[in-house]
Amino acid sequence: MRVTGWLPERPIVQAPMAGGGATPELVAAVGEAGGLGFLGAGYLTAARMLADVEAVRALSARPFGVNLFLPATDPVDPAEVDAYRTRLLPDAARLGAEPGVPRARDDDFDAKVETLLAGPPPAVVSFTFGRPGADVVRAFRAAGSAVVMTVTSVEEASACPDADALCVQGVEAGGHQGTFANVAPPGLGVRELLAAVRAVTAQPLLAAGGLGTRAHVADVLALGAVAAQAGTAFLRSPESGASAVHKAALGDPRYTSTTLTRAFSGRYGRGLTNRFALRHSAAAPAAYPDVHYLTSPLRRAAAARGDADGVNLWAGTSWRTAAPIPAADVVRALTP
Repeated sequence: MRVTGWLPERPIVQAPMAGGGATPELVAAVGEAGGLGFLGAGYLTAARMLADVEAVRALSARPFGVNLFLPATDPVDPAEVDAYRTRLLPDAARLGAEPGVPRARDDDFDAKVETLLAGPPPAVVSFTFGRPGADVVRAFRAAGSAVVMTVTSVEEASACPDADALCVQGVEAGGHQGTFANVAPPGLGVRELLAAVRAVTAQPLLAAGGLGTRAHVADVLALGAVAAQAGTAFLRSPESGASAVHKAALGDPRYTSTTLTRAFSGRYGRGLTNRFALRHSAAAPAAYPDVHYLTSPLRRAAAARGDADGVNLWAGTSWRTAAPIPAADVVRALTP
């Protein structure tokens, strides 16, 4: 029996946006407006995740979700990571920083699962970069949480028959591509992928990727999605935790394109094309989260200086439609 009753009044889901974009204030505001807000627990400790969960509950009684990153299991070549660290030294010197040191690759996953199950669990728990074990899925469903898995291909969708819903992520999406393995995304647009996945499963589908207008949302609903997931659309809102330099860049006409790059984290993510991406994309190894740890101090230093060319300016292909308006207004503007 699938967990039901978690879909929002309005067919709008706010993307988790790990790394600080999805603050408790943003999640609560989206929920109060009739959408479904999501906390991004990626990169957080279990304790910090719990603090954010409690903060959302203090702000709103509306249902919300929590997204977890699966532990990184792809093999990594330490020599490639060391070579990339050496490559970053001139950038680090310019910023007055030092590249970071790779740390644990499990993202505190087991502790986060245990913490959420200790309850009360959130209405929805979603997973990115793979599918959790069947025992984890059963435990969350038994606790009353709906389980959503992020997929980027028909093959990944077919591997998740026990999910209560699938988040079908097209290549247009900003931030990390949710591929199960650390490989280049299939390159399918959300509309094409949505239709392909709908052909092989009756599971509810959330559509994600470059959805920045009411017309975009209407498109994916007509193709069979039960809701549209948007991230970039919320980044310029006052409730967003995006840095000031990131918010400003989204409205800066100097940025004219987005690019998929491993330069910032070692996994493909889409962001505004800036100097760091242009300089390092070709050399970045497939080493996640090792590269994330290397670049974190540089990105923090660049943000503190207001240097948008040294920051991961995650953005989907419809970033031009993002407006500096309250999150509730974004929900209303996206709703057909």
